[in-house]
Amino acid sequence: MAERENRRGNRRDREETPEFADRLVAINRVSKTVKGGKRFGFAALVVVGDQKGRVGFGKGKAKEVPEAIRKATEQAKRQMIRVPLREGRTLHHDIEGRHGAGKVIMRTAPEGTGIIAGGPMRAVFEMLGVKDVVSKSLGSQNPYNMIRATIDGLGKEASPRMVAQRRGKKVADILRKPEAEADTAAEA
Repeated sequence: MAERENRRGNRRDREETPEFADRLVAINRVSKTVKGGKRFGFAALVVVGDQKGRVGFGKGKAKEVPEAIRKATEQAKRQMIRVPLREGRTLHHDIEGRHGAGKVIMRTAPEGTGIIAGGPMRAVFEMLGVKDVVSKSLGSQNPYNMIRATIDGLGKEASPRMVAQRRGKKVADILRKPEAEADTAAEA
């Protein structure tokens, strides 16, 4: 009997400290016209992340709001991507993401800048674990398109380690400053 209580207690502890944080970005009331009138449902848009470099988004539709949010959260957990972060706080380089009419620009920022982003993009950066970033959304203001464009841009993010591996070089060769190259050329 004591073992059973122990196991239940452990399970409860795991549920209290979830692996992922989630943020509800948008909820829409949608209707379907049928013979007897209108049937209302809800569509939810949720962003999920571990705040350590993984993020995903999902959408869910149901007759009740909590069920729509649950479906969206499950879909977001299945569609997560890993994004390399510099010093665990910002992006490695400036990137642009596009989806449909949505276009977003994301730039690296010095420490202490914070998250300068609007609405849905802010949710993505917070769930990703980015501390300093400057971003701007151009084009579509639809939250679905903004999140898709942001995720598209973050998918293009490449760390120096990834670039070095792709080129068959060392990370130090990739990160070498142009000033150092000019000094060595002047000496020779």
